[in-house]
Amino acid sequence: MASFQSLGLIAKLVDSVSSKGYTEATPIQAKAIPAILEGRDVMGGAQTGTGKTAAFALPILQYLFGNRSRHRAPRALVLAPTRELAAQVEKSFYGYSKGLGIYSCAIYGGVKMSPQVAKLRRGVGVVVATPGRLLDHAEGGTIDLSRVEVLVLDEADRMLDMGFMPDIRKIIGLLPDTRQNLMFSATYSQEIRTLAKELLHDPMSIEVAARNSAAEQVSQVVHPVDRARKRELLSGLINEGDWQQVLVFTRTRHGAEKLTQYLNKNGTDAVAIHGDKSQGQRTRALERFKRGAVRIMVATDVASRGLDIRQLPHVVNYEMPDVAEDYIHRIGRTGRAGEGGHAHSLVCGAEREKLAAVESLLRRKIPRREVEGFEGEDVSFSPKRKGAGSRKPRPRRTSAASSKPDRKKSRRPAKAEGSSKGKPQKAKVDHFKESSKPRDAAKPSASSSGLTEKPRRSKPRKGKPKWSTARKRAAKLERATKLKRPSKKKAAGRTTRRRPSGR
Repeated sequence: MASFQSLGLIAKLVDSVSSKGYTEATPIQAKAIPAILEGRDVMGGAQTGTGKTAAFALPILQYLFGNRSRHRAPRALVLAPTRELAAQVEKSFYGYSKGLGIYSCAIYGGVKMSPQVAKLRRGVGVVVATPGRLLDHAEGGTIDLSRVEVLVLDEADRMLDMGFMPDIRKIIGLLPDTRQNLMFSATYSQEIRTLAKELLHDPMSIEVAARNSAAEQVSQVVHPVDRARKRELLSGLINEGDWQQVLVFTRTRHGAEKLTQYLNKNGTDAVAIHGDKSQGQRTRALERFKRGAVRIMVATDVASRGLDIRQLPHVVNYEMPDVAEDYIHRIGRTGRAGEGGHAHSLVCGAEREKLAAVESLLRRKIPRREVEGFEGEDVSFSPKRKGAGSRKPRPRRTSAASSKPDRKKSRRPAKAEGSSKGKPQKAKVDHFKESSKPRDAAKPSASSSGLTEKPRRSKPRKGKPKWSTARKRAAKLERATKLKRPSKKKAAGRTTRRRPSGR
């Protein structure tokens, strides 16, 4: 392991790092810091919790300190996908920059813009921002990005998943053409590598571990359980294992709220953090969890990145993530800075495919461990081979008298009698089901009665039949006669009334 002094850092930065308890650089820091100090573009990939933030924060601070400027506009820009990650990265810059005279500012949504505007007016060297709020400041004219010399995309894959790429391209259009570009993430998809080819110029690729791999110091285990009994199992694991600090991940915000209410009713203090919470509520919940005021924090994937909690022992996947890469970031909240950690996943039968996707990404099978009394379905995923288990096609129903028709001939509609040769006739389709009793059983056939069958017309007559003029006149005269003729009852009544009384 290399020391920070051997990497070319100045004494003030070495003292700042030593005051935080770090004496030796991690592998990603040992490779990235010299390359960034040389001014090269870097694309770095390493496991979560290995010190990626310090790998780019320390050389950026040293460059700004050695090349001071009187301008108040920011000279380094760090883009982060979530508010928590932006706040965490800015906190690292603030801690490392003590005594250097370099100021930093965090810009993200969910809070008022006026305090951020006040800091920008005073002058900052480093801005850590989420893309949406940064564009708000740029459109309002409260920030000048024309003097940015270093651009950092932190957790670029997450920004791609969250749909930030159009905003990122707009931000890049506001930056100067000559600058240093850095990319850091724990996972790299093919889309991110395509973006890196467009953005980075002759980059130095640094991968200190297998791509998309989890930290080795984190022990992983899967607990098969029925969906309806997940809450009971989680409560039992926490209480029987006497877990003092647990971070639980759910898929949805509503699920996080319901689980938090259940745990509080059962006597376990818990708080929730998700996108529906205001930034103040999220910050207060995180601070309570960090200082040990509550044992459990239930969170969505908004907390899977950017939460640096020292010595967090347990992470629980209450529900498996939709994206397999998020599993690595979730369990990366434990086992940070060389510490050990435990990751538990509660998996039901409906989550087989998600578990298989995670194991395919890790390239290994996570061990299963059933808890007595909570045995669930088998969660092993075995996809069927192509065509296996498919039903045979049913044979077509044909009448007993008719022979098997030829496929080519049966596809052509039959010509009706009396039709012209040049005009093709459309095949008739009966959209109603035939009755079980044949129609010929009710009436005698034409051949048996001695009558000849009349040929059917080529086209059925549509609408009412046309009457002749003579029949119309006769019907009209008949209706008029019926109206003038009195009824029998009226005639009988008139006769009775006109009969003399016989006095």
